[in-house]
Parts: sequence; structure tokens; C-alpha cells
Amino acid sequence: MDPTKALAMSTLEPADIRGKAAELRVPSLTVLAHPVLSRVGEQARLLPLLEGRAVSLSRNEPRFALPNELTGQPLGDPYVSRTPLVFEVQGDSLRLTAPSSVRVQVDGAPLEGSRTLPLALLEEGVVIELSERVALLVHLLGAPLASPPPLGMCGASEALDAVRREVLRVADLPAPVLIRGESGTGKELVALALHAQGRRARQRFLGVNVAAIPSSTAASALFGHTAGAFTGAAGAHDGYFFQADGGTLFLDEIGTMPLDLQAAVLRVLETGEVQPLGSSRVRRVDVRVLSATDSELEGAAARGEFRDALFHRLAGFQLRVPPLRRRRDDIARLIVHFVREELSTCGEAYRLAPETHTRVPWLTASVVARLVRGRWPGNVRQLRNVVRQLVSANRGREQAELTPELEALCTDLPVAPVQHAPVEPAPVAAPMDRELSEARLLEALREHGWRPTPAARALGISRTTLYAWIERSDRIRKARDVPMTELELCLRECDGDVDEAAARLQVSARGLRLRLREEGLS
Repeated sequence: MDPTKALAMSTLEPADIRGKAAELRVPSLTVLAHPVLSRVGEQARLLPLLEGRAVSLSRNEPRFALPNELTGQPLGDPYVSRTPLVFEVQGDSLRLTAPSSVRVQVDGAPLEGSRTLPLALLEEGVVIELSERVALLVHLLGAPLASPPPLGMCGASEALDAVRREVLRVADLPAPVLIRGESGTGKELVALALHAQGRRARQRFLGVNVAAIPSSTAASALFGHTAGAFTGAAGAHDGYFFQADGGTLFLDEIGTMPLDLQAAVLRVLETGEVQPLGSSRVRRVDVRVLSATDSELEGAAARGEFRDALFHRLAGFQLRVPPLRRRRDDIARLIVHFVREELSTCGEAYRLAPETHTRVPWLTASVVARLVRGRWPGNVRQLRNVVRQLVSANRGREQAELTPELEALCTDLPVAPVQHAPVEPAPVAAPMDRELSEARLLEALREHGWRPTPAARALGISRTTLYAWIERSDRIRKARDVPMTELELCLRECDGDVDEAAARLQVSARGLRLRLREEGLS
């Protein structure tokens, strides 16, 4: 249905509205920040707007409830004014009016009088802040539906719930599933959910990042080899397909697989047989293959860069994971989830308790609103990284602050409005040119075996700057993102040599040592 019908209420009679309410997208409010953190994610559908009536927003109205809850409560914060803001329909837009006595910000700018919010803006969502205590997202929601189980994914947006329903629909089928979405959206979590809800849930799930496998050893890694099959093959090795026999093999970044290897993978999918390198015998395997990509494989197939037959074989079903900017109401839910985890890790979980209306919150509405307004090209992975550093930068403080240094990591976040005289920031690493410097950085790391000191020397920068560039880059793999199965296999093949393993995995050697220490494998 044309989404403009959501606000074109003047063309509908009241009797028509009741019949069409289920298909309309209704202007709604979702709580992004509140002194009582458990209220983040509560929603209020502004249904009177469907009948052309105005809706008031204040401390006492409307009532907010979590998805699937039938009863709700008003915002209730004593610092939010009782004097209401007013929402009204104007053609295909929503008009927001605030009395002069009420402090309101709309997308980071003070609201004086009224502002018209076009429908296109509501599709993406508009952030409003009340009295510097509460932040809300004004956006469009469809009719409420029963929420599916979480399936290990954090969020309650309509877009994420749609993914969960698709997972439940195809999880128990034997056909391969191709999971599509931008980098950092959580495609591996979707793969894990497919495995956990399927018939192989009690068998092994093996995740492999295809892009991280060197082309020279890719065939051995996937299909295995016999002793003496090639120089350095001292013993036989079971490839990923055989290791996952009976279970699920997840091939991430499938679009990076070399063409010659694609033909071999296609044959395994069609015959269920694997032939290790150096062996004349084939081995039968029973594996459900899940794959993921952030590439447009149709275009790659048309250019001859990806085998069309393999694409159609992998895409028995396709699931698309939405980017974070398409599920903005989930950003606040994710922020709270990650903040709880990080504060607990550093021994400061008490910062978020007790939950009261009078206590000044550690996680302020302004910080949450600022983050929700970002574009997040790196999606959930980027958000988690920023939250981790937000918590680290604010240890010991009564309130979290989004420092200029931290904002430099949030690529494409909007510029905050100036509220006071600028403060001279602490020195930070020079920003990278997205095309030139990242390419130079990757080249230097590869040339020097992913060892930071010689790579930094070759680039003419300090190691601190090098680490900052690596952290900021979405193109460079981080040691913390390497699946544990892949990490353990690589260490075995490298006889525990961390520098060699880092070079094979194409991650920072320093980062790999830190990861091993965290996993108790140092």
C-alpha cells in the first residue's frame, strides 16, 4: 500500500477508517531514553489522528506500553511538563506544536512554536527530546502483531520481527539459505537462529569467513587434505565441510570466494561428496549450507565474477537483514543492551540502578538522541564499538558524555548544534581519506604480516594512530570478530604462532593477542 495513505485521513469517513485501520501505518511514539531504563522501547500509537483529532503529549498522556502488552502508563517523569505538545494532521504531514514554556528539541534543534514533519521524514523517524530527560522517536508503525520469540537477536522493531518470522518459516527446511544485508547488520546471528530453530540444532554449527581464508589454502580449508598433499601438509586435515557433517556450515562473505573454488563448492552442494586434496577417494557429507553476503551477487554473476549456478543453488531461500538506519527504534534498545554489558564487564553496573524518576540518569537522553540520529554505515557492529568506547571513556563519571574524540569514530553522525563556546579537544588521530588512506593502510598491514610496528613505520605514523585507524575502518577485520572455531583451527595449523595466525586471519597481531588473553588461550 502507498504509505502516503497513513496521513491522508481527510479522504476517509469514520466507518472507512475502522475497516482500513489494520493496513494503515499510524504515526507513533517510541521511547528512546527515560530515567527508568526499563521503559526504553515502549510505544504509543497515536490512533486519534486517524479520525482527524489532535493528540497531546505531556507527562500525563498518552499511555506507553511494550510490544504485546495491553496496558500502559504515561511518561510520568516529574521534570516533563504537564503542559502538552500537540500533534495534528495537515494533509500528508504531521504538525507538532509546543507552548513557549515547554522545552523541546526536534532532531537536535530547539522547537519554537510549530514544525511540520513530512511523511517521508516520519518513515525514517524524527527524534524529539523533552526537558532533557526523555527522548522519543516519532515514526510510522503498522497494526500491532504478536511478537515472535527473540531468537538471540536484540530489538523489537517491525523490520527485525519480520526477519524473525522468516527465520521460523524456513528454519526446519533442508534447503540452503542466502542471508543478505550490509556489513555489521548481524547476518551471523540470523544464521545461528536458523540453525537453532532447525532440525540440526543439536549438531554442530560451524561459521567460516570466506574472505579471511587465503586463496592459496582455501581448497584445503574447505575440503581437507591428506598427509603430504602439498608442501607443509605434515598430517591429514578434515576440511570445514567434513567438520560440519550432520550440522550446519555457515559461509560468510560468500561473494569473495574465488571462481575456481566456487565450482568445487557447487559440486559438493549438488552431490553431497567432498574430495580432500591429495586423495582419490570422495567422502559423503550431510551439511546444511547457510551463506551470507553484503554484495549484489546478481550483478557479480552478470559480470562473470560469481557463478550463476552457485548463486541459484545457495539462494534456495533468501533473507534480507535490514540496516540499522531502517530500524531506528531498535538503536536505543541496542544501546541499553550494550551499555549494560559493558558496565557489568568493568564493574560499574550500579550506574544503571536503581531505576527512579528522581535520579539523574547515567545514560542521558541527549546522548541517546544523538546516537539514534546517526546514519550508522557500520550498523550494529559499529554501534557496539562506539558504546564500548563510550563506557570506557566515562568510567567513574556520574553522567556519560559523548566526547568529540568519540564522535570522530561515528562516521556520518550529524553535526551537533552548538550550545556553548567550543572546547579545545584533545589530540586525536588524523582522519583517514576513505579511499586512499584505508587502501594504503591495508597494503602496509599485508606487506608486514599484520604486525603493527613495521606497518606504522612504513606509513610514517605512530602505533597509536595506526590502532585508531584500524578501529575506525569498516574494511579491516578485527580479531574480536573472528569466529572461535576458525581461530582455534588457524592456531593449530600455525602451531600456536600468533604472528603467523594473525597474517593468515588478516587481523592485527596485537588485537589477536588481546583476544586470546580474553578467551583464556594466551
